[in-house]
Amino acid sequence: MRKTFQTIAILSAGIVAVIAGGQTGLEETASAQAGAAVTQIPKFRPEGSWPKLPSKWVMAIVSSTGIDEQDHLWVLQRPNTLSAEEKPKAAPPVLEFDAEGNFIQAWGGPGAGYDWPETEHGIYIDPKGFVWIGGNGNDDQILKFTKAGKFVMQIGKRGQKKTNADTKNLWEPADVFVYAKTNELFVADGYGNKRIIVFDADTGAFKRMWGAFGGVPMDDPPAPEGGRGRGSADAGPLPQPMGPDGAPQFVPPVHAVKVSTDGLVYVADRGGRRVQVFTTAGKFVSQAFIGRECHAPDCGNGQTAAGLAFSPDREQRYLYVANRSQAQIMVFNRKTLEFLDGFGSWGSGKGQFGTLHHLSVDSKGNLYTAEVTPLKPENRRVQKFTFTGFVPMPMVIKNK
Repeated sequence: MRKTFQTIAILSAGIVAVIAGGQTGLEETASAQAGAAVTQIPKFRPEGSWPKLPSKWVMAIVSSTGIDEQDHLWVLQRPNTLSAEEKPKAAPPVLEFDAEGNFIQAWGGPGAGYDWPETEHGIYIDPKGFVWIGGNGNDDQILKFTKAGKFVMQIGKRGQKKTNADTKNLWEPADVFVYAKTNELFVADGYGNKRIIVFDADTGAFKRMWGAFGGVPMDDPPAPEGGRGRGSADAGPLPQPMGPDGAPQFVPPVHAVKVSTDGLVYVADRGGRRVQVFTTAGKFVSQAFIGRECHAPDCGNGQTAAGLAFSPDREQRYLYVANRSQAQIMVFNRKTLEFLDGFGSWGSGKGQFGTLHHLSVDSKGNLYTAEVTPLKPENRRVQKFTFTGFVPMPMVIKNK
């Protein structure tokens, strides 16, 4: 019997497309691959802690980053996590920086007419320029502001009954995304619930919702007498056994959501260690596991898919996934979910991560990360990863 061997042929060791013109180079290279398999991998240079915060303030733990249409970086951080000695110098929760990292403005915190989150979690700037904020403390709401910090709308109320059946309230929502074509707000809900829920982005009216595989999101069974309540470690088991495709329900937290320009909804099921893809109507399309071999306590808390971003080329050919417990940014072919590359490691150095959380991408293809690290010293920072160009994918050649 003849044996089959596989050898890896590297087409070139050098970078084949160094980006001098930023987005132009990314567009041209990605467009040249349109309609064909991805043959190149984007590469990045870590810049370390990046934006310039005024010296009168200190940065707390950063939970999320967002990019607006001007390539301005928006940062959501958690002032209440600072020590008593540092709190007098705490920066406000919402920070805006220009494309060069220069400080522009800051705002946020409790105010009249809305419930500011107990624990700040996600920030997103929609196509109309509105800023959305969510939390994962005792938070059942999401907030909408202008860029100047003027309150616009609140969806949900704090302290409501915790259930997936509620179409007016949330349960610790983790992330949001507005799909411009339909003006709909997609919410990853969340740390308590197990669903994607969709609202009208202007009125807040409920539209639809779904769970893993496009099914009905289900509540956990009640906790046994004397337990701490539904959603805690002593709550009942999943309603169905785990199969080869993973849990039948999302495993909280449902941590991130993005909608591609071709109308596919990408969901980071952090507890389920996977990314699932749906139509905007909620029909299941496909999934990819993210570090399925990762289990606590040897691999962080055993949760992985924490943040999502698309490359900014017209076809959005690349999907970036922030892998929490394995401290890596993973690069996928967005259409096929084929894994292409990964970078990062645990630590506090440049290009390393504590607890990798959300991430975002600007129009030039640069990445920005947030860390909610348990490491000491705490990685209270935003890191920038400058897009440097493409290198060829290793080609597998079968020799018989």
